[in-house]
Amino acid sequence: MLQTIQRLFLHVGCGSNYKDQTTAGFNTPEWKELRFDIDPNNHPDILGEMTDMVTVPNGSVDAVYSSHNIEHLYPHEVPKALAEFRRILKPDGFVIITCPDLQSVCKLVVDDKLTETAYQSPAGTITPLDIIYGHGISLAQGNHFMAHRCGFTQTVLSSALKSAGFVMIASLRRGSPYYDLYALATQIPIPESDFKALVAAHFPDAENP
Repeated sequence: MLQTIQRLFLHVGCGSNYKDQTTAGFNTPEWKELRFDIDPNNHPDILGEMTDMVTVPNGSVDAVYSSHNIEHLYPHEVPKALAEFRRILKPDGFVIITCPDLQSVCKLVVDDKLTETAYQSPAGTITPLDIIYGHGISLAQGNHFMAHRCGFTQTVLSSALKSAGFVMIASLRRGSPYYDLYALATQIPIPESDFKALVAAHFPDAENP
C-alpha cells in the first residue's frame, strides 16, 4: 500500500491551538503540523520569536500559518518576520496570515463603542479596545507579549506581503462579528486554478467560518 507523503506546515504563534484549529486545508492527513511559539507554557515543538527563527532551517517547510500574532510586532519588525517566513519556506511554499482588521473595528470606535462587546471568544468578552491594543485580561496577568504594537487593513497587509517578495497574494476582509483579515501568498507564480484551489481550501467561508 502506498504511503501518503505528508507536507509540513509551521504553526507560528500557535498558543494552545493545534492543527484542528488552523484551516480546513491544513486539518487533513496530507499535512503535518510543527508548532512554534514564544511562550513555553504552550508546549511548542520549537520555542522562539518569529523575527528570528534561527532554529528553523532554510527551505524546510511547505507552508507557514500565522494567526493573530503579526500585530504583536512593532511596525519595523514586520518585514523581518515576513523575511523569516520566506527564508524557511520551500520555493513552492505559501504563507497564510490572519490578524485583526483595523478598518472594520474602527467603525465601532467611531460609534463610541470602544469598551463595548464586539464578540465572545473562548477567552471571554472581546472589546474593540482588546482588538486594537491586545487582550486586556492577558495583559493584566503579566503576559506583555500579548500587546498589539501595530495594525493592518486589507490594503496594508497585502502591501507588506508584496514588499516582502511574495508574488501571488489573495486577501479576505471580514467585518462583524469577526473583525479579521486573511491573506494567502506564494513565493513563486503558480497556475491561477491552483492558486484559487489553495484559497478555497484555507480561507473561511459561510459553511466553515
